[in-house]
Amino acid sequence: MPVTVQFMRRIAEAAAAETLPRFRQQGAVSNKLSGGFDPVTEADREAERAIRALISAEFPDHGILGEEHGIENASSSHVWVIDPIDGTRAYISGLPVWGTLVGLTVDGDSVAGLMSQPFTGELYYANASGSHYEGPGGSRKLSTRKTTALADATLFTTTPALFKGEKRALYDRLESQVRLARYGTDCYAFAMVASGNADIVADPGLQPYDIVALIPIIEKAGGVVTTFSGGPAENGGDILAAATPELHAAAMEILNG
Repeated sequence: MPVTVQFMRRIAEAAAAETLPRFRQQGAVSNKLSGGFDPVTEADREAERAIRALISAEFPDHGILGEEHGIENASSSHVWVIDPIDGTRAYISGLPVWGTLVGLTVDGDSVAGLMSQPFTGELYYANASGSHYEGPGGSRKLSTRKTTALADATLFTTTPALFKGEKRALYDRLESQVRLARYGTDCYAFAMVASGNADIVADPGLQPYDIVALIPIIEKAGGVVTTFSGGPAENGGDILAAATPELHAAAMEILNG
């Protein structure tokens, strides 16, 4: 059964019913990481439960991997990958650059995905029909911009502090060669590449649920998403997304020293 836009909208609506009422309400925040800060909220947990329930009812034979509630039916060829709130730090800070990510892999390849930002009323999604946007200003098909030179590019990363050791010097070199760099936009950064508003995202240390949903949104809009070494991005790792193959190659050359 194909993944329809109607089903993607249902997922986005179910998640929004849990996330939006709790946004900017100063709710309780738990820390998942000893020796650091990895926040999780009630909204994260309840949104993932709602998404899982929809998927299980519609596709009972499919597997599900979620950030908050783990994996089920892992041996299935079809696995849904969920991050109920990508950008929880932004969420608890009241910044509307978080999003709900839900992607589908078939035999390990990401084939469909959505990024929903309910506070701004935006839905970015990709399925067999291509990569699309719904939100303020109307609906449209997504297309990356055709930037090929680093000197003309806008670069996003969560924070340069995530680049450790020699990786930091390589990132700094990349940033020094682009026109503009911006930080802290989480999944929104990848959506901006797909929509033609930015050109590069370089983010190290991502998990599968951070990137699987975003891969087809960017690729079907004309962009490229891989690890820094050029491998598949579905398993996470150090992830590089770019608007064009030429820009991706130029950034990858720098990030690999």
